[in-house]
Amino acid sequence: MDIPLKPGAAAPSPFAIPIFRAIWIASMASNFGGLIQSVGASWMMTSLASSPQMIALVQASTSLPIMLFSLWAGAVADNLDRRMVMLVAQSFMLVVSVVLAAGAWLGLLTPWSLLIFTFLIGCGTAINGPAWQASVGEMVPRPTLPGAIAMNSMGFNIARSAGPAIGGVIVAAAGAAAAFLVNAVSYVGLIAVLFRWRPDLPPRLLPRERLGVAMAAGIGYVARSPHIRTVLIRAALFGLAASAVPALMPLIARNLIAGGPLTYGMLLGSFGMGAVGGALVSGRLRRQLATEGIVRIAAVALALGALITSATGHIAIALPALALAGAGWVLSLSTFNVSVQMASPRWVVARALALYQMSAFGGIAMGSWLFGVIAENEGIVTALRAAAALQLVSVLAGLILPLQRISDADLDPMDQWQEPETAVPVEPRSGPIIITIEHRIPQPNIVPFLAAMSERRRIRLRDGAHGWSLMRDLAEPELWIERYHVATWLDYVRHNARRTKADMTNSDTLRALRVEGTEPVVHRRIERQTGSLPFTRAPGPHEMAEPMTDLTRSS
Repeated sequence: MDIPLKPGAAAPSPFAIPIFRAIWIASMASNFGGLIQSVGASWMMTSLASSPQMIALVQASTSLPIMLFSLWAGAVADNLDRRMVMLVAQSFMLVVSVVLAAGAWLGLLTPWSLLIFTFLIGCGTAINGPAWQASVGEMVPRPTLPGAIAMNSMGFNIARSAGPAIGGVIVAAAGAAAAFLVNAVSYVGLIAVLFRWRPDLPPRLLPRERLGVAMAAGIGYVARSPHIRTVLIRAALFGLAASAVPALMPLIARNLIAGGPLTYGMLLGSFGMGAVGGALVSGRLRRQLATEGIVRIAAVALALGALITSATGHIAIALPALALAGAGWVLSLSTFNVSVQMASPRWVVARALALYQMSAFGGIAMGSWLFGVIAENEGIVTALRAAAALQLVSVLAGLILPLQRISDADLDPMDQWQEPETAVPVEPRSGPIIITIEHRIPQPNIVPFLAAMSERRRIRLRDGAHGWSLMRDLAEPELWIERYHVATWLDYVRHNARRTKADMTNSDTLRALRVEGTEPVVHRRIERQTGSLPFTRAPGPHEMAEPMTDLTRSS
């Protein structure tokens, strides 16, 4: 639930909100632990396996679960208590980290068992991510949301700037097992804060969706939202190219610079410090530049960072180059994240974010493997230069798929629709339900009417309708009939409850185009089979509709 602001009031700093501040601090501590664990895992792999591909797979193993499970996790987060989802995910990662530390301490780890443990931690991250990101909107007012997202990125990258260096010191002094144990302890603070948090949420008026249906609804919403769809494509391209720098960082430290775990920690720390700088300037850039401009600058920065790093074996040059790459990394990913959150209503925001994560981290996982293979066969320098070239290709992709400016549309529920009384008794599972809406449009308004109905079609399908069509009566030229169906009466209620205040623009346009003094006439019908009980499925696109019973007729 978005926290309201008084009219004319300035958006407060996210840190002025106690729960955001507490969770931000606890999350940063957990991020420190996660990055220390990452250093331990990557460096341990260099001792367990000499293959660059296996070393790069450490990052891939933590990114792959995000691609595989995020949509499921997003559906869970949109249907269950997000706080409880985060608590379960954090507790799961705590247990896995303790077992990983014990395995490393006893010398039981092999390259593949290490990858299994990092994969399991990635699974916990995949479950936690959509719930955490979607819950930010339950902590801060909507105008503060972009700043809160940027602060989350900054918090992670503050940890990135110092965590890897601390991890390098811990690994050098006490071994990887100590790094894994520190990560396990880092979950405790966040679990405690989440346990005490009691968000003030609106009552749930409708039953929870089945997970399969909820996942399909999330995919449908994103598929019918051109802006979000473009963000997902661009995020996948960016992640594919950007993955090389963090994935090959152990090899850069060991082979290009001839350093040890401390050098590796310093390189990751420089990358993180650059990311902190990127997060700090992101707000100013959003006020001065279009979204596409920010992403292009970020991609060029990352490409330059990779090229400069590939051309030197000196740490003094590599550190600022990686800081530049880190700034580009966080600028792009935080901009993509803000774009998706601001374009998604609360009922589907976790699923939209999950699909974004699947795109971005799917690209990162694929890129980690790809550039690991290139590094193994052609060398690290070639892999970094290939990544820089691919990043520039992602810039050119903006000419074909440009990002829109971050939306400030009001996506709060319209809350004007009320479930109608029906003359024929219906239950939530009754269906299929066929809806027809009659519009009377004068001849001069037909062209703008068709344009408005094209947008209406997108809104209907985006919110869960099926089989949308528009018909014109041959006997009454002014009569146009909009038709669609949903599987059940409950789906019809959900469909209408999803309408947002931003959709009122389309409704107002249609109202202005109708014959003066007329209102749309709505028929709600349930499909029936002759001599049997009602269908439980909607007809296919080429099936003949069965006889229907009119439930209601209203304007």
